[in-house]
Amino acid sequence: MRICLFPGTFDPITLGHTDVIGRGLDLFDRIVIGIGTNSSKTPMFTLEERTAWIREVYKNDPRVEVSAYQGLTIDFCKKIDARFILRGIRYVSDFEYEKAIADVNRTIAPEIETIFLTCIPQYSSIASTLVRDIYKYGGDVKPFLPEAVLEGIKKHKL
Repeated sequence: MRICLFPGTFDPITLGHTDVIGRGLDLFDRIVIGIGTNSSKTPMFTLEERTAWIREVYKNDPRVEVSAYQGLTIDFCKKIDARFILRGIRYVSDFEYEKAIADVNRTIAPEIETIFLTCIPQYSSIASTLVRDIYKYGGDVKPFLPEAVLEGIKKHKL
């Protein structure tokens, strides 16, 4: 079975993320969306909210799971028997950053391959950081988020 980890903070999951996941499903038997803890980031939305939104988005697709993890992504891959890591690329700068991580991961665990997929053009400018800023200042985030997240943030208090 081709198991793939799609790691990130998903604060929140955006249409750019779901685009990459949807196309990744053509390549893998199962995708685990891994919500990682990043010590340099303070999320706006709780882990429980982010997990619930992702589960709602993929409630009808048993090939997609969500799980939180701490520590090295490569260690989590080993724990879930993932032989692949999926990363979305928007710009050349994303590739340079992600390639450096992929090279380190390959040194640590050469049996785990990183796969890069570019976003479709209409989603290439979507970043969770930008979406959070738009939301924080009362802007319209509808063009950037799945319906489950839009419903969920209506209940969220800033």
